[in-house]
Amino acid sequence: MNAPVFHKPAAEIDVAELTLGEIQKGFADGLYTSEALTHAHLARIERFEPYYNAFTFMNPSALDDARAIDARRAAGEVLGPLAGVPVVVKEAMDFAGLPSTGGWAPLSSAAGGTDLIPERDAPVVARLRASGAVILGKTNIPAFSHDGARANTSWDGPTFNAVDRAIAPGASSSGTATAVSGSFAVVGLAEETGGSIQNPAAAQSLVSVKPSFALVPNAGVTPLAGSTRDVVGPHARTVTDAALLLDILAGYTVEDPKTVASIGNIPSGGYTSHLGTDTLKGKRIGLYGPGWRRQSLSEEAAALYAAACAELAARSAILVEDPFAGSGFADLALRKSGGFDERGLETVAYDMELYLKRLGPSAAAHSLAELTALTGEDPFAPGGILAMHAAMPVLAASLFDPATPPDVGPFLAVREAYLAIFNAVMSSHQLDALAFPQSTATLPGIFDEAPYPATTVSEINIAGLPGVTVPAGRFSNGAPFSLIFVGRMWSEADLLAYAYDYEQATRHRIVPTLVEMPYQPASHPMAAETA
Repeated sequence: MNAPVFHKPAAEIDVAELTLGEIQKGFADGLYTSEALTHAHLARIERFEPYYNAFTFMNPSALDDARAIDARRAAGEVLGPLAGVPVVVKEAMDFAGLPSTGGWAPLSSAAGGTDLIPERDAPVVARLRASGAVILGKTNIPAFSHDGARANTSWDGPTFNAVDRAIAPGASSSGTATAVSGSFAVVGLAEETGGSIQNPAAAQSLVSVKPSFALVPNAGVTPLAGSTRDVVGPHARTVTDAALLLDILAGYTVEDPKTVASIGNIPSGGYTSHLGTDTLKGKRIGLYGPGWRRQSLSEEAAALYAAACAELAARSAILVEDPFAGSGFADLALRKSGGFDERGLETVAYDMELYLKRLGPSAAAHSLAELTALTGEDPFAPGGILAMHAAMPVLAASLFDPATPPDVGPFLAVREAYLAIFNAVMSSHQLDALAFPQSTATLPGIFDEAPYPATTVSEINIAGLPGVTVPAGRFSNGAPFSLIFVGRMWSEADLLAYAYDYEQATRHRIVPTLVEMPYQPASHPMAAETA
């Protein structure tokens, strides 16, 4: 005779830092239901969201979705690791029936603009639904994801860092990082053109995967460089959870033809198949230096990096100093103010045209011309949020005819140059991966204007290479310090394995202590508006 099942009520479920494995064991043991777990997360959101602003929209069907999973589980159906798990998705990702604002006020009725309502999910959102995940809502971003440090330009206002509200949350996937780091959700979807997965993850002591270009579909995601650089990837609190989420996201779909490149490049046993606590042993790991980028580390970042390198060596990794020295890799960079290399964004008008058409017949705009007519604003015009890129010759021409594919020959040439040197260095030094400090210095403040000091933006974005961030310490001002493991195309499983070994040995994840009071820093106009 089976023992009776006693489910915990939502009020008794401590959701902080729960992992996918713990949750699935809780379901299997009858400790709680998905409905109760979802209630518990929603209660945490209700309590703390007013002081962190992670969300733009909540999913009104979340509890119904949780009940449906409970019914399937009760019927004996075999379910996957995300089934019944509360998750979040970035605002830029289409969620059928909820507005897709791109963080831009003219596309938000709540800010006096006009909503664009997609008729169907982005493929990555559809994959989450198919996995049985309970999507709690969409998370805040800066306008058009056009900031690597903060979401302050969002129509919905700033998002605050869960670790410390005085510190920039990282961007553009700010809301996802805050939601996951603050345990509003278990895992979440982020997206990157130039640091937007890795920056907020590192800023909030999370694990993330910036995948190889074309591993994960990005159709149905508001683009900046959808044809050349944009990628979707996981935010999680553990390496294992990031790997399990990547299993759901990766792979080909006819809705995004470039993902055909992923066929044959996904590990047969999934992204957890290489995880182990001896995976760094004997691995040759390249270290950061001027051969990669002629930008030195601050004194404090250098000390934290040295400590992390000692931890890698303690795992029996073989460390190789500045393997890119003399390779010409650093000479390929072409940076504007803030350190961002914009090459690849030449396709943004064309990509936006494709994105708007995909919204469906009932949407309020289906082209850039219709978008401008609808909002009365052109984001590429002088003073617009994307105006700084309009001077790029290929983009300037594309703006006159965005329905015609632009010439990406110059971008492909620089991608090929990056990959040729990268692969040659990896081979000549017999490297298994790189392990860099994810930032060159401590992170700026929530209302500062300083850019995010990343080390691998835009190199791995232009090259299309994967990177995995993992917590690695803390600056004296409280900001998290992280490593980023970088490897060859399609090496995500190995990078996750190295990150896992390091994570299990060091346990540097910072667990936030959330607060329940308006943020009141030293005087700042925007701070006053958000108090």
